[in-house]
Amino acid sequence: MRAVVQRVSYAQVKVVGVENVQPLHSRIGCGLVVLVGVGVGDTEEDAEYLATKLSGLRVFEDSNGKMNLSLEEVKGQMLLVSQFTLYGDCRKGRRPSFDQSAGAEIAQRLYNLLAESLRRKGIAVAEGKFQERMLVELANDGPVTILLDSKRHF
Repeated sequence: MRAVVQRVSYAQVKVVGVENVQPLHSRIGCGLVVLVGVGVGDTEEDAEYLATKLSGLRVFEDSNGKMNLSLEEVKGQMLLVSQFTLYGDCRKGRRPSFDQSAGAEIAQRLYNLLAESLRRKGIAVAEGKFQERMLVELANDGPVTILLDSKRHF
């Protein structure tokens, strides 16, 4: 599983309907926006690894201005958004290949497991809407953006 993690002062998601943009779906204040992709071969262990890593990630500043505090320590929130395009491969040609993205059924199961695991760890988790087109608005604080991969490829 892959994640793009952004420290934000706020974020929100609206779902794009057939005719127009639907009302606000979810919103957070200070916290993390986590875009999550599930790859071919990912398992429950990958979801648990990401949950552990995300819940303890120290990317918030302490009183000395060092990134030393976790989401829990700053009483922040997390907005979790599924994004299969994190497995887009652009090495050949100009159109990305999504062959390494897991199928929707497996991806949704592991995404849900990740969300549940984060909640069990005490994280306040808001979500996008799985397999829907969304408008994600955020204010990246820093900016701080971190890449995570459960297979530790980067």
